[in-house]
Amino acid sequence: MIDLRSDTMSQPTPAMREAIASAEVGDEQWREDPTVNELERRAAELLGHEEAVFVPTATMANEIALRVLGQPGDEVIAEELAHMLVAELGGPAVHAGLMTRPLRGEGGRFSPEEVRAAARKGDLGHVPATRIVAIENTHNQSGGRVWPLEDVRAMAETCRDLELALHLDGARLFNAAIASGVEPAAIAAEADTVTICFSKGLGCPLGAIVAGSSERMLRARRYKHQFGGAMRQAGIVAAACVYALDHHIERLADDHARARRLAETLHEAGAPVDLDQVETNFVQLDVAAIGLEVGVALERLAAGGVGLSGTMHPGVLRAVVHLGISDEDIDRAAEAIPRTLGVPAHAL
Repeated sequence: MIDLRSDTMSQPTPAMREAIASAEVGDEQWREDPTVNELERRAAELLGHEEAVFVPTATMANEIALRVLGQPGDEVIAEELAHMLVAELGGPAVHAGLMTRPLRGEGGRFSPEEVRAAARKGDLGHVPATRIVAIENTHNQSGGRVWPLEDVRAMAETCRDLELALHLDGARLFNAAIASGVEPAAIAAEADTVTICFSKGLGCPLGAIVAGSSERMLRARRYKHQFGGAMRQAGIVAAACVYALDHHIERLADDHARARRLAETLHEAGAPVDLDQVETNFVQLDVAAIGLEVGVALERLAAGGVGLSGTMHPGVLRAVVHLGISDEDIDRAAEAIPRTLGVPAHAL
């Protein structure tokens, strides 16, 4: 099976497994695990923030960030298909008591003008106060689309003008940085809090970071424990993340190139792929345009040896390239997808 369902399907490499096996560890809750401490130090520096906190998952990292930035009854603005709104089981309400205000985006993005129109100061009678704006870069449900750096900066400036906190869900921040040709800190430092995930394109078994000011991260450590994320000899896992920082960031460009080649080959074969949407390691395929239901299309693809997954968009599948996918896999998938879906031969 050529597994393109998600970059979470990536497996630790043999070298990463060696790093895990030889990790120096201690009690993470006591801040005595040297590998966790090194990971947090390096992550904070890489993201342009004072401190970073290591947690098991990116969902937990997002929820901790929201809890740090807001109080129960406050409001958070985010794009309507943002991960924290559609894939975290109501976490902003459960963990932080936040009201969520979705905005309809274009390519996963919304504008400073829309934030100015939506943000509310609150009153003593009825209306909650907007406290947080959250952006997702890259944006999962739009197909791995990138927030341009100038747009991130404009949003950060707007938040400062309106006295709002800006949170950056950077689960795939390194993909955004590679695609934009900038350092991760150039993007991440614009936000008050930022999260990154190690179990997607970086190929780790688990792990995430939330970063921000020292004051905020002191509170983040408290919420980490409260949410059940404090660990013991967590250097076993953190060692994989340190290895990924050294070896798996720059190679994300390979995933992007392979995704682009897959998209172009499928497009040439007549498959319904919008090349303008392919910016990183995602390729979206509109099977409804060729008269197929999602379930039927997925069954046919699986029978043909290719794994894709559905999206929040009716009739649209996605292929996500990761470090477990080779050039040969792309060639095979590019041939198998049109054939198994019955895409008419492209007229040459």
